[in-house]
Amino acid sequence: MLSMIGLLGGLILLIVLTLRGVNLFIAAPVCALLVALSSDMAIFPVTAQSNFINAYMDGFAGFLSAWFFMFLLGSLFGKFMEDTGAADSVASYIVGKLGMKHAVLAVVIACAVLTYGGVSVFIVAFSVYPMALSLFKDANLPRRFIPATLAFGSVTFTMTSAGSPEIQNWIPVKYLGTSPYAAWEVSLVVAIFMAIVGYYWLNKMIKKAVANGEHFNAREDDPVILERKRPHPITGVIPLLVVLLLSFTLHDVLQQTALIVALLGGVLSIVIINFKHFHNMANAINVGTTGALVAIGNTAAVVGFGAVAKVSPAFTAAVDAMTQMPGNELVGAAVAVSVIAGLTGSASGGQAIALPLVAPQYLEMGVNPEQLHRVVAISSGALDTLPHNGYVVTTIRAICKETHQRAYWSMAALTALVPLAGVALALGLFIIF
Repeated sequence: MLSMIGLLGGLILLIVLTLRGVNLFIAAPVCALLVALSSDMAIFPVTAQSNFINAYMDGFAGFLSAWFFMFLLGSLFGKFMEDTGAADSVASYIVGKLGMKHAVLAVVIACAVLTYGGVSVFIVAFSVYPMALSLFKDANLPRRFIPATLAFGSVTFTMTSAGSPEIQNWIPVKYLGTSPYAAWEVSLVVAIFMAIVGYYWLNKMIKKAVANGEHFNAREDDPVILERKRPHPITGVIPLLVVLLLSFTLHDVLQQTALIVALLGGVLSIVIINFKHFHNMANAINVGTTGALVAIGNTAAVVGFGAVAKVSPAFTAAVDAMTQMPGNELVGAAVAVSVIAGLTGSASGGQAIALPLVAPQYLEMGVNPEQLHRVVAISSGALDTLPHNGYVVTTIRAICKETHQRAYWSMAALTALVPLAGVALALGLFIIF
C-alpha cells in the first residue's frame, strides 16, 4: 500500500511540477526518489542489487545512448533550415499558394508525411518547427498552438495506423505474429476519424483564441528574418524528401539506425544546396547542438523516473491488475496498455510491458491477433501524452520554448482525448463486426 501511495504520489507530483515549469533535472529525480523511498528501495549502490541510483541512471543513460545522434542531427537539421532561410521560403510559398487560412493544415500535413515515412516523432518536431514558426507568424496565429499542431500531425492518426513504420506499430508484431498492416480496414476508418475530428477541434481552438484577441507574439530569441534573397522553396523541400526517402528505404535493413543516416543525409543536403544562403553557420551549429543537449536531457530525466517506477512493487501490482481485467479481452488490453503508458509516460513502454503478459493469454483464448494488434497500437498513443511524457516535454519546452501552462492543454485535447475516442471507435467496430 505504501509503495502504491508513493508511486501515485510521485507521478502526480511530477505532473504538477512539470505543469508549473520546474526544471526537470530537479523534478524528475526528486519524484523518483519519493517512489524509491516508499518502495523500501535502497538509495545507493552499495550491496543491494536494486537501488535508486542505478535504476534512475540506467533509464537516463539508456535513453541518452539510444537517441543522442538522432537528437543532435535533428536539431541541426532544423537550425540549418532556419538559418539558410529555407524554412521561411517554404512557408511563404505555402501561404502564397494556399492562403493564410491553410497554414495550420500545411504543418499538419508535413508532420504526417514525415511520421508515416518513418521519421521519429521527436525528429519530426525538430524538422518542421522552423517552417511552422514562419507559417504561424505569417498568418498571425498564436504561437502557443504550435506544439499542439506538431503533435497532432505526428502522434495521432499517423503514428499508430496500419502500415506506419513507427515503433508503436511494430512492437505488437513481435508478440502477436501479425504484420504492420494488421486490421487495416478498421485502422483506416479510425485514422480518418481522428484526422477530421482533431483538425476541426484544433482550428476551433485557434479561431476562438484569435477572436479573443490573441495573435503571434515575436520574441527576442526568434530567428531574425533578414532582408536578403531567399533560396528557392524547392531547396527547402529537397532536404525533407531526402530524410523521408532514406528513412523509408533503409528502415527494414537498419531499423532505428536508418534515422541517423537519413538525418545526416538531410543535413548534408541542406549544406550542399543552400551553402551560400547561410547567415551564420557557426552560430547555427552552436545553437543546434545546445538545443539537442537540452532536449535529450529533459527527456532522459523523465525516462529515469519511469525506470525507477517500473522496479517498484506498486508498479508490478498495477500491471498485474491491469492485465487481468475481467470482461472483453480487447477492452482489457486497451485499458491495460493505456494505463501503463500513462504511468511510464511512453507509448512504446506501455506496449512492451503489457504485451508479454496479455498476448499469450489472449491468443490462447482465441482473441483475433490482428484486432488485438490494432487496439494495442492505438490505445498506446493516448494517455502516454500526460505532461511528463518525453515527447511532450521536448516539443513544448526545448523545441517550441513554450510553457506547459500555455501550450499543454490544447496538445492534451488532440493527443489524448482524440486518440481515446479513436480507441473507443475501434473497439466498437471490432465488437460489432
